[in-house]
Amino acid sequence: MASTSTKSRTSTKNSTSTKSSKSRSSTGGRNRSGSDGGRKAGSDGGASRGGGKQAQQRALVRELLDRHGQTYAQEAGITLRDTPQPLYQLLVLSLLLSARIRSDIAVASARALVRAGMKDARRMAEATWQQRVDALGEGGYRRYDERTSTQLGEGAELVLDRWGGDLRRLRRSEDPQGALREVPGIGPMGVSIFLREAQAVWPEYRPHLDGKALQGAEKLGLPASAEKLAGLVGQDELAPLAAGLVRAALSSKVVEEVREAARG
Repeated sequence: MASTSTKSRTSTKNSTSTKSSKSRSSTGGRNRSGSDGGRKAGSDGGASRGGGKQAQQRALVRELLDRHGQTYAQEAGITLRDTPQPLYQLLVLSLLLSARIRSDIAVASARALVRAGMKDARRMAEATWQQRVDALGEGGYRRYDERTSTQLGEGAELVLDRWGGDLRRLRRSEDPQGALREVPGIGPMGVSIFLREAQAVWPEYRPHLDGKALQGAEKLGLPASAEKLAGLVGQDELAPLAAGLVRAALSSKVVEEVREAARG
């Protein structure tokens, strides 16, 4: 009798222990599953936040393009094509914009030079020093008009002598950027300005978003990376984007306007 009682207690104990072990095993499985589920939910949430940030960036870029995406060449009345005359006019505009003077004055002066007949390298070289000074003065470019008139004359002669007045030949040279810097009045900033705009017709320079453009991107809360910015627009929008970003870098009003419009 005592033996039976002992056996019964042992059987009951073993049965209880087995059930408890199964219970713990089952509970542990549910906890692991719950933990995995929590990590998955967190991952999805991060992706959602990332998608929201990119959507916000695209909204900012779209408003910037809509409101301030006109290239400086367009503003100066230059219909940019890969042909000698508009490329030379862009070179002149880049020289004017690279001086310490307001961009609207540089643009107005580029227009005035064209109105005065200095549309290409040959006509610029044939114009007198005073004719160039007068045209620059008409555009408001008075602070640097005399020095700039000399640079424009010498630069036109160089473009004619070295590339026959056709900057497409410069494009095919071994070092186009170095060649640009040989033009009187065109320094590193002038080269950057030229290529920011020329990427519209010289696709090998895309994306050309220089330090000034990236400064504007940072002010707007956009990626300060040319590659990441390029991913937010089409290839044909890179030159307008660069121009808009430069305007944002130069004007806090542009930044505020674009941010407000993107929030709306």
